[in-house]
Amino acid sequence: MTSHVIFDLGGVLVELGGMGEFQSLIRAESTDDVWQRWLSSPAVRSFERGRCTSVEFAESAVHEFGLELTPEAFLGRFRDWPRGLMADAEALVRSVRDGVEVACFSNTNALHWEQQIDAERLHELFPRRFLSHEMGKIKPDREAFEHLVEELGCPALDVLFLDDNEINVNGARSVGLDAHHVAGVAPARALLAARGLLS
Repeated sequence: MTSHVIFDLGGVLVELGGMGEFQSLIRAESTDDVWQRWLSSPAVRSFERGRCTSVEFAESAVHEFGLELTPEAFLGRFRDWPRGLMADAEALVRSVRDGVEVACFSNTNALHWEQQIDAERLHELFPRRFLSHEMGKIKPDREAFEHLVEELGCPALDVLFLDDNEINVNGARSVGLDAHHVAGVAPARALLAARGLLS
């Protein structure tokens, strides 16, 4: 029985504008290729686990991906990648029925979490949150999902996890979470409604 609904943010509740731009910058062939390279990047993994500053991240990313940008220019663009909550995202989270705990689990960084559009609304919407840069753990690593389950204090199968990235969904399933690939508010709402989890 589902006791927790855990939302990814970017691509599920928050609009992301950066991946298309990044795909062009690194001349990747597909979105899947972009995500594979992003999630396995040493620069990204360090920054989103809170292990380096934004300046150090930008310098490393420019070098690692061979970007034809200065670190300052890349960081300026990167800062604006989250474009705010999607329409009806807040209403969806607030409509999860009583008795089911809601939280977010996001690969993010201090820059995005504190400075993105709608930052204050997100902070209010998710008093309980699992953020990679605060935990020092990152999706899709097994240890990140094991940490999530341990902190929630319930069986993994009782956790419904929604993410827009198949790599992360597979990582969640590897530790027993009830994980599903959803991209955007409408499919997330449809899944929750089908499970009887909306008030």
